[in-house]
Amino acid sequence: MSEENKKTFLGFDFSTQRLKALIIGENYEVLQEADVEFDVDLPEFRTSGGVLRGEQRGEVLAPPLLWVKSLDMVMDRLIVAGADFSAVTAVSGAGQQHGSVWWSKGADERLSTLSSDEFLHTQLATAFVCDSPVWMDSSTTAHCQALEEAVGGAEELAKKTGSRAYERFTGSQIRKMFHSKPRLYHATERISLVSSFAASLLLGRVAPIDLSDGSGMNLLDIHEKTWWDQALQACGDESLACKLGTPVPTASVLGPISSYFVQRYGFNKDCKVIAFTGDNNSALAGLRLRSGWVGLSLGTSDTLLLGLQHPAAPLAGHVLVGPTPAAPYMALLCFSNGSLTRQSHRDRLAGPSWDAFDEMLRATVRGNLGYMGIYYDTAEIIPRAAATRRLVDGAGRAIDKAQPQFEARALLETQALARRAHAADMGFQIDQSSRIIATGGASVNKELLQIFADVFNTPVYVLDQHANAALLGAAIRAAEVWSLESGYKLAGSEPTVSPVATPYKDADNIYTPMLERYRQMIQDIPTLA
Repeated sequence: MSEENKKTFLGFDFSTQRLKALIIGENYEVLQEADVEFDVDLPEFRTSGGVLRGEQRGEVLAPPLLWVKSLDMVMDRLIVAGADFSAVTAVSGAGQQHGSVWWSKGADERLSTLSSDEFLHTQLATAFVCDSPVWMDSSTTAHCQALEEAVGGAEELAKKTGSRAYERFTGSQIRKMFHSKPRLYHATERISLVSSFAASLLLGRVAPIDLSDGSGMNLLDIHEKTWWDQALQACGDESLACKLGTPVPTASVLGPISSYFVQRYGFNKDCKVIAFTGDNNSALAGLRLRSGWVGLSLGTSDTLLLGLQHPAAPLAGHVLVGPTPAAPYMALLCFSNGSLTRQSHRDRLAGPSWDAFDEMLRATVRGNLGYMGIYYDTAEIIPRAAATRRLVDGAGRAIDKAQPQFEARALLETQALARRAHAADMGFQIDQSSRIIATGGASVNKELLQIFADVFNTPVYVLDQHANAALLGAAIRAAEVWSLESGYKLAGSEPTVSPVATPYKDADNIYTPMLERYRQMIQDIPTLA
């Protein structure tokens, strides 16, 4: 292909601790990448882990100007990495979910009249009325309860918006601002999510919220794909709909890139800005999950991403509008007892060696002679439960301890059973086309992945292409949405995955009965309010 026709695509990931950027080619090969670590590279903002602690208990905030300045920096680092911005045909991005950015009056005018001779952060220093509440914030419990009561209960809220009320969700954060800081609320011209805020910087005007990330706010009717008036009334006043703007499909071309980036960095004036979305939503796009596939992120917490054809509305987990046509809806399930819990019990049972722990697993049989264990070292999200530990033998009797090899397998098998049981509650069904795509630090553990393959009765693959699925997903979405809009067919690529575990033929017979036993076990655990 000639240099004249070479097309590249730029993706951003505005995550909690850093801003990452990636450029891919038409075959989705990675060409350049760069990142800015907030604590290290921008110490003047005094963040720890990318955030600030507020005055009120549970408040966790981030300065939006930190994100603006990091964009200035990452653009320069891409240039150093060899990026040719004139070849970038489309740009998209991902942002940490639920966080809100509060624009001051005149935001649109300020964004549209930026001078390419100056940094973004110097021109937008007064563009925000306050720091941004982020997903780690837990200060809105009373507002969650009020929101649920206002709309007819947690079940009704989940049915309409895909989730019961959660402290980190944007709706309760807006309600808190409206009631506790009304002057700031009324001084706000527009409210963005982190993702749409980031898109605004590239677009040169306040960008609309996309439907996929917007469905993580407790404000969007995920069936009608519009703001739910009852939820808006519960969280703000009649001006809230205008502050939020009209949400748009995630596969939307928002418009050409801002003239600021054309003049300062040499972007083509026809480069398109594609709607930005949430990081988990973008990860689903990066993994290219189809309906019936599972994205399994094995990290500090374990997260399941599911592509769904139809939404469910259980009181645990979240259903969001999907970011891609292949998955009209997506489910997001987060389990707080993930790798740290596994590591803690590895240390207790086998010492600091995964090899020794894996030997224990190999010394036991699949199904573990019926031994099962619930190990919540910290309060669990799904199900909502306090820290506890429960161990039962093959007859279902509660016991205090078992031989170390049985406890080792009980921990991992019951974790996998929990993931499958709650995925089923979200409408996930296993069929012959199903597969698990594993990512995260623990995805290198073959014994753990074999247990997931057996419990789900589904083969497990690992992604070869890029470790950061959200960042890769941002660049891929830029490419695919532009391709659909322009009619220009890209070579593209299927996700490069390697099979790492295949279920044994008798796996379904062993583990399906154990699913019911798991459900009975969690019935006996007191739930958190």
